[in-house]
Amino acid sequence: MNDRIVTWNLDPVIYWITDSFPLKYYGLFFITGLLLANYVAKRIYIKENIPIKNLEKLFFYIIIGIVLGARLGHCFFYEPSYYFQNPIEILLPIQKIGGSYQFTGFQGLASHGGAIGALIAIGIYCKKYKTNFLWVLDRIAIATPIVAVFIRLGNFMNSEIYGKPTNGNWGVIFQRDDLIPRHPTQLYEAFSYLLIFGILLFTYKKMANKLSNGQIFGLLLVLVFSARFMIEFFKENQVGFEDTMTINMGQILSIPFIIVGLILIFMKRSPTRSEKL
Repeated sequence: MNDRIVTWNLDPVIYWITDSFPLKYYGLFFITGLLLANYVAKRIYIKENIPIKNLEKLFFYIIIGIVLGARLGHCFFYEPSYYFQNPIEILLPIQKIGGSYQFTGFQGLASHGGAIGALIAIGIYCKKYKTNFLWVLDRIAIATPIVAVFIRLGNFMNSEIYGKPTNGNWGVIFQRDDLIPRHPTQLYEAFSYLLIFGILLFTYKKMANKLSNGQIFGLLLVLVFSARFMIEFFKENQVGFEDTMTINMGQILSIPFIIVGLILIFMKRSPTRSEKL
């Protein structure tokens, strides 16, 4: 085997807690990403003398929004016909196998849906607690790429959402599926999001007082979804109907986020202000 080809065949299950309930790398990485993002957001709140209890409430809203949004996004964006026929599987981690339902975990989460769900959750939080929506988004935006990094690492551990064949003597063979060297697009995205986290953190530290509310969040949208749009060219399509499309569903869903991000960056507003939550 060529030294530039890596064979990947990791079992995505770390440990079977019971006969039907597994502890998976994906879930562990997802939780780790959320906790690290919460830590970064907490440091920002402490720096700006904002009560931590407010972040704890917000964190709860965001988790619910991400999970529900990611799940509903996958069901309605990628496999609507299946889930309309099997609606019980939308919000329950089960699947009908051999005539009976079995615990399988959620079979599909969409990052675009998770982003929409998080935005809705933050909006509900801000309305309830009378908080500036864009101010909150700017602070949460800095920590958000950390979650994305760990989600994509979880995808790599699952041998899913991988890339197209490299057509060369390099790449990763996801042996659980086939023996073809492929682009490890999960790692491409993870590295991109880690770099974006660094850019956002640097921007916040050096320019926070010069920016208007919403500009850091706008920068997040432009960077994350531009990276996603470009990397999609190297990915295998997730569902069959994408094979007939010029650009796939992930790219189509990225475009509105990029447009909104550009509007937030260039729209004229008053300078940012500290929000006393």
